[in-house]
Amino acid sequence: MRIPTTLKHKPVIVAENYENIDGRSAYHSEAKGLSLGLAQWNDRGKVDISAKVWRYTGEKWSRQSEELPMHRVVDLAILLCRAKQYFRDAYRYPKLYDPEQPQIGRVGLQGDAMTVEVCTDNPMIDEDIKLFYDALAENDEFLSERLRVLGALLQELDYVPRRREG
Repeated sequence: MRIPTTLKHKPVIVAENYENIDGRSAYHSEAKGLSLGLAQWNDRGKVDISAKVWRYTGEKWSRQSEELPMHRVVDLAILLCRAKQYFRDAYRYPKLYDPEQPQIGRVGLQGDAMTVEVCTDNPMIDEDIKLFYDALAENDEFLSERLRVLGALLQELDYVPRRREG
């Protein structure tokens, strides 16, 4: 099931197969995808970016907010990190992505993988990806601070090897 691109949130980076890796709900989840994109509450002249969990009720896409189980928070952090990693080198593409190869990568989780790709279904992707790229750069100080904190905490929890001095 494809994430809609006609609603107020404009997806730029998507993981449309999220239902396959959604914790205990894997393969049976109502959460069909994750996206990073242009926030639905943008005001003229100000661009915010947001993360969204896309829920499908069986009849229509839900606009309902939801509390996020802890693994979804981590999955969104993984998606954000992969997107930041991608955008470090995206300047090499005239459109910030390769329309012929929109897949950014796959992140193995729970015996399957989260496919991360540029949302080429978005009819305004060429414009929206530039806005997203600029907003990501503008917010880099805030995001990087939080990611450094997350990295340090993961290291303290022994999820990340400590650097050896010397």
